Amino acid sequence: MIRRLDARSSGVDAVVRQLQRGPEAVKPEVHRAVDAILAAVRERGDAALLEYTGRLDGYHCDASRLAITEAEWRAAESIGDETRAALAYAAARIERYHKEAAPRAWRMTDEHGSVLGQDVRPLDRVGIYIPGGRAAYPSTVLMTAVPARVAGVREIVLVTPPARDGSVSPAVLAAARMAGVTEAYRVGGAQAIAALAYGTATIRRADKIVGPGNIFVALAKRKVFGLVGIDMVAGPSEVVVLADRSAAASWVAADLLAQAEHDPMARSILITDAAPLIDAVAAAVDGQLARLPRRDIAGASLTSNGALVLAQDLWQAVEIANGLAPEHLELHVSDPDRLLPAVRHAGAIFLGRYTPEVVGDYVAGPSHVLPTAGTARFSSPLGTEDFVKRSSVIGYSERGLAAALPAIRALTRAEGLDAHGAAAEIRAPLERGENG
Repeated sequence: MIRRLDARSSGVDAVVRQLQRGPEAVKPEVHRAVDAILAAVRERGDAALLEYTGRLDGYHCDASRLAITEAEWRAAESIGDETRAALAYAAARIERYHKEAAPRAWRMTDEHGSVLGQDVRPLDRVGIYIPGGRAAYPSTVLMTAVPARVAGVREIVLVTPPARDGSVSPAVLAAARMAGVTEAYRVGGAQAIAALAYGTATIRRADKIVGPGNIFVALAKRKVFGLVGIDMVAGPSEVVVLADRSAAASWVAADLLAQAEHDPMARSILITDAAPLIDAVAAAVDGQLARLPRRDIAGASLTSNGALVLAQDLWQAVEIANGLAPEHLELHVSDPDRLLPAVRHAGAIFLGRYTPEVVGDYVAGPSHVLPTAGTARFSSPLGTEDFVKRSSVIGYSERGLAAALPAIRALTRAEGLDAHGAAAEIRAPLERGENG
């Protein structure tokens, strides 16, 4: 079922070429559909938003029914003690992690008494997109809204597709209230992204839009970037499990299947230097797959996108992983700390056999909104830094400006910007003939 590759003979580059997957090519008709939705919401506001909500989600209502009501917020409190406790546990860990990771203001004073530094300010208003309709993702609410709240964002706006009766998962709403969401709307798809980007009478525009979604959502985010900020354009989920001979085949198989059950486009890859492990994992996958409720999805994923790769040694295995720059990388080895410094590209790295990727999905603390499709080469997980702006702070002293003046003169002459030079020259204390 899963293809097998041998990096010992073909080499790192050949294996990476066979496995790497760039951003998915988008069909022209999808571009046209998203362009039409964005244009309609930009031009007609709520009227277009309601039209597409009825057409695409099957929920027909007027604008007064888009916002989640206070009664719905209260009803969501009855989700059950077990679910509430689990959400609270996850939220506390996510908050703790992101408080530690939050960017901070700083100052330095140079030898002339000039002050340089950085100030950090939160964004005013952020939109979080939570997939919905056929499934509920309260964990994604926590993973997006909690970092925003920790960063100090004052207005956190949740949008999510409604069911055909207009309902939204109580677990999603409970997580939203717990995470600090300030308002929520039953609207999804590209139309929700348009509302957050352009604003309507009901939904005011946001400064930034974050969160995962289908190809229509991802494409809409890409198209409105520049008017608003976005976190990333995420593709199908993926995991690379790097394992040595100490790994339990059944554990590795379980981790591969956990990723594969997301959707047929998900990617699950094992890289190991232990040839017997490949046979054992393949057998374990077949046995566990037969018992999975979502076996059709997981099976399609493994057949189309999965792989079992045999490497010369663990260092070659790490280089293959670096070439793939996966969303999730498990170092399922006896000494993960030895390999960790060699890992250059991965969205999240999971150390050791007791750290399955699923803990990152739900409770570890770092956000599970991560770069996919090789974009971990240049981008990072969602974090508090995504919800703030940095401002440079520059406060020169009189001595500092005097010391800098020769360099300013030379550079402004080189660029032919005389007024720039004059703005510094006029302040020169020894040359302006003034005492104040």
